[in-house]
Amino acid sequence: MNLSPAPFHADLSEGPINSQAWWVTTKDKLQLRIAHFPSEQTNGTLARGTVLLFPGRTEYVEKYGRVGMDFAALGYDVLAIDWRGQGLADRMLDEPLTGHVNMFEDYQTDVAAMVEAANKLNLPRPWHLLGHSMGGCIGLRSVYDGLPVESCAFTGPMWGIGMSESLRPAAWVVSWGSSRVGLGHMYTPGTKHDSYVASAPFDDNMLTTDPDGWDYMRRQVLAVPELQLAGPSLQWLHEALVETRDLYRKDSPNMPCLTFLGTNERIVDVPRIYDRMRRWPNSQLVKIYKGEHEVLMESPETRKDIISQLAAHFDRASHTPALSA
Repeated sequence: MNLSPAPFHADLSEGPINSQAWWVTTKDKLQLRIAHFPSEQTNGTLARGTVLLFPGRTEYVEKYGRVGMDFAALGYDVLAIDWRGQGLADRMLDEPLTGHVNMFEDYQTDVAAMVEAANKLNLPRPWHLLGHSMGGCIGLRSVYDGLPVESCAFTGPMWGIGMSESLRPAAWVVSWGSSRVGLGHMYTPGTKHDSYVASAPFDDNMLTTDPDGWDYMRRQVLAVPELQLAGPSLQWLHEALVETRDLYRKDSPNMPCLTFLGTNERIVDVPRIYDRMRRWPNSQLVKIYKGEHEVLMESPETRKDIISQLAAHFDRASHTPALSA
């Protein structure tokens, strides 16, 4: 694999010094972007491992600069990715703001490219997975498929899509039928045709209760409009419904797991998260009081506490003595 330098907005990201992004090419010839947030340990030899960070739908690597900074202080490198169809990766439709994927398994092709890049960069081992929202869905599938990590962790994982039970049958029918009549590229009804963060007010937003966390995300997408993504396509919705249903039917992996969930979660299917964690040996579910969907974009104190718990979880899984910040 050839890695070529990619644009990276370090000032907006607020990540560790020497953070860097690269272009990678998937086996189906799409261009993705990855970003490496290095730890503060010198020469790489003292680093405690690497976090493979799987972002959610609409997200991009710069958004995790502060997370990378907090992990760096605890000796962990972070590698994040722009999935196909979002961030600065190749978009899938002529209407670039539509969140779209042809098949959910295509994201595993992106994972393979990310893992190959991590090997090419010789990122410190052991590796661990951190998946947020849609990245939690992609990540769970990756673990089943043999992702080379010692442990996994999730925040607000999309193991089901939050919607009323009365709407669920219609979502299945409409999303399934749309691709059969050539309308899979259309926006899912009820979703917006512009970026949520760029257009929604802070009051009662579904992502964070922290004004600074909201401004951090908003500054990024306003300064670099190419990072913006709007609502999902009907094809994406159908693929997501199929994938989360299939994952729900599987037994839990034999791997240590730590999951964080805001008590005010309004985007993903909360009962599915409770059910999965009840069925996952060697796992823990931590609730963030009054937290919204993006608990890592809550207050700095909340974010650092979560990352401290994540680092301790990774340390335990790899039998590494704990390191204080």
